[in-house]
Amino acid sequence: MKKILTLIVFSFVALCASAQGSVMERAITKQTHLYATKGADSLYLDHYVAAVEGKRPCVIFVFGGGFVGGARDMQRDIPYFLFLAQNGYDVVSIDYRLGMKGVESPGVIEFLKLFDKTINIAVEDLFSATNYILDHAEQWQIDTEKIVVSGSSAGAITSLQAEYAICNDLPVRKELKEGFNYAGIMAFAGAVFTLDGKPKWGEKSAPTLLFHGNADVQVPYNKMALFGMGMYGSKYIAEHLHDEGTPYWLYTVEYETHSMAGKPMHENHYEILTFLDEYVMQQRPLQRTTYTVDKNLPKRKTWFLPTDFINSNY
Repeated sequence: MKKILTLIVFSFVALCASAQGSVMERAITKQTHLYATKGADSLYLDHYVAAVEGKRPCVIFVFGGGFVGGARDMQRDIPYFLFLAQNGYDVVSIDYRLGMKGVESPGVIEFLKLFDKTINIAVEDLFSATNYILDHAEQWQIDTEKIVVSGSSAGAITSLQAEYAICNDLPVRKELKEGFNYAGIMAFAGAVFTLDGKPKWGEKSAPTLLFHGNADVQVPYNKMALFGMGMYGSKYIAEHLHDEGTPYWLYTVEYETHSMAGKPMHENHYEILTFLDEYVMQQRPLQRTTYTVDKNLPKRKTWFLPTDFINSNY
C-alpha cells in the first residue's frame, strides 16, 4: 500500500490568456500508488498532479471497456487527464476489477444478474480508491469537498452507480467513508442498473453532467427494462434530476452512437470546464439540456433492446 512511484512525465508549454499572449511552462507530475489488494488483484492509481499552489479540486477517472478490458493508463485517455491538470484539476485514474472478463455468454436473465454483481465490484473499488485519496488528501493538497468522478462507458456506469448507491444507502455504500459524497459526476455514455424496478434516489444526487448519443446500442440513452431489471440511461436520469430539482446538464447528440463514450473528452472541453466551474466550484443550482444535431450523421434507430446491449458488448 505504501509503494509509490513518482515520475515527472510531462512538461509542456501552454498559452496564457493574457493580452500579450505570453507563454508559461507548466510541469505535470504523475505518481503511481498501490491503493488496494483484493484477493489476487493489486489495484493501482495514477495521480496526475496539477502545477497549482494550494488545495486543488480532483477528478477521479474510471476507464471504459465493457467490464472486460481497458486500463487506467490508456493512451486515448491521457490527453483528457492533461487537459484537466492543465486547468488546475488533479486527476486520479484508477484500476478496478473487471467482473465480466472471461465470462461465457449466459442467458439474458443470468447475464443481467452477473452484470449487477460486476458493477457492484467496480463501485466497491472506486470507493476504495476514493478512501485512499481522502486518507492522503492533506499530503496531496486535495480539497476533499471538490472531488468529482468522471467515467467513460463502463466507467460512466460505475460512476453513476456509485452516486446511486450513496443516495440510496445501498450495501456497497459501507465501503466508502461515512458522510462523504462526491462534488459532481461526469458520465460519458453511462447508465444506472437496477434489479428491482425503476431507479429511485432516496437523497438528492450530486450535480451531474451526462453526455450521450440517442442512437447508442451499447448503453441505453433512455432505458432498457426486462422482468423488473433494467438499465436507465442519461435521458431517464436527467428527467429524474429535473423533477427533483437537482443540478444537471444533459448533452445529447442526435443519431450519435456509443462514440460519445470518448468524444466529449476531446471535443467538449468547453462544456466540461463550464460544468466544473459553475456546478462544482461555484455550486450554482443549474439545470441544462443541450440537444445537438450533426447533419453529417446518418439516421439510426433510437430504440434499445436487451439483446442490443448483450450483442454489442459481449
